[in-house]
Amino acid sequence: MILSTLTSPIILFFALGMLAGFARSDLVIPEAFAKGMAIYLMAAIGLKGGVEVSNSGLTDALLIAGAAGMALSFLLPLPAFAALRSIGGLKRVDAAAVAAHYGSVSLVTFITANEMLKGAGLPAAGFMVAVLALMETPAIITGLLLARRGSSDTGVASKGLWHEVLLNASVVLLVGAFVIGVIAGEKGFAPIKPVFDGGYKGVLCLFLLDMGLIAARRLRETRALTLRLSLLAIGLPLINGLIGVAIGSALGLDLGTAALLGVLTASASYIAVPAAMRLALPEADPGIYLSMSLGITFPFNIVVNIALIAAVARMMG
Repeated sequence: MILSTLTSPIILFFALGMLAGFARSDLVIPEAFAKGMAIYLMAAIGLKGGVEVSNSGLTDALLIAGAAGMALSFLLPLPAFAALRSIGGLKRVDAAAVAAHYGSVSLVTFITANEMLKGAGLPAAGFMVAVLALMETPAIITGLLLARRGSSDTGVASKGLWHEVLLNASVVLLVGAFVIGVIAGEKGFAPIKPVFDGGYKGVLCLFLLDMGLIAARRLRETRALTLRLSLLAIGLPLINGLIGVAIGSALGLDLGTAALLGVLTASASYIAVPAAMRLALPEADPGIYLSMSLGITFPFNIVVNIALIAAVARMMG
C-alpha cells in the first residue's frame, strides 16, 4: 500500500506542491479558488456520509465509533501535553495549544485517507464523517483547561470562543451536508451525484497541490521548530494512530473503519484549532503549532502514516 500511495495522483500532486514551495516557485493557487475547493470537498464528504447513514440507519457501530472518537479527542491532548513539556521544552501555554491540535482532527487528512483506503480495498463506513465532526471540538476544551490550570483567569472560554468552536465554517458545512444527505437519501442524491462524486478526486488533487505549497512555505519560513519538536510532530501521530486502530479493532469495527479511526487520531488540526487558539490563547506562538501540525505532521500522515495505519489494521484484523 505504501508503494501505491506514493504513486497515486493525489500524493503526487501534494509532492509537486511541496517541491514547488521549497524551490520558491511562483506557482500559486488563488485564495478564492482554494476556499471554493475546500467548500466543495466538505460538502461532498458530508453528503456522501449522510447518504450512507440513510441507507444503513442509526447503527450500534456508529454510536460506538462516535463515543470512542469523542473520548479519544478529550484524552489524547493529555500525554501530548506531557511530552511537549518534558521533551519539547515548551512553556505551558504553547504546550497546551499544540496538544489541542493533536487531539483534534484534520479534514483533508480524513478525505485523503478515505479515498486511499477505498483504493486499498478497505472502505470505511460512511458514518465516519459524523465521527470526524464529533472529534473536532473536545480537544480544544482539553487544551484550554491545560493552559488555564493554576491560572487566576477562570474564564476558560469566552462567548466568542464558543461561537468559533461550535459554529466555525467546517463544522457547520460538514454537519449540515451530512444532515442533508441523511434526509435526501440515495434517491435524492442521485441528481447531484455527478457533481459531488464525479469530480471529487480531481478537485482533491488540486486542493492537495495547494496544501503542499502551503506546507513547504511554512517549513521554509519558520524559525520556531527545534529538532525535538520536529521529532514529536512525527512521533505523536505514529503513537496516536496506533491507539486509534487498536481501540477501533477492540470495539469490533470493520478493518476500514478502524483504520480511518486511527487516521483521525493520528491527524492534527490546522484550521479549527488554530482559529480557536487565536481567540482563547493569543499568547501562544502560532509559529510552533502551525509548523508542527501543517508543516510536518500533515505531510508525514499523507505520504507515510496512512499506509502504515492501514497495514496495522490488516494485521489486527
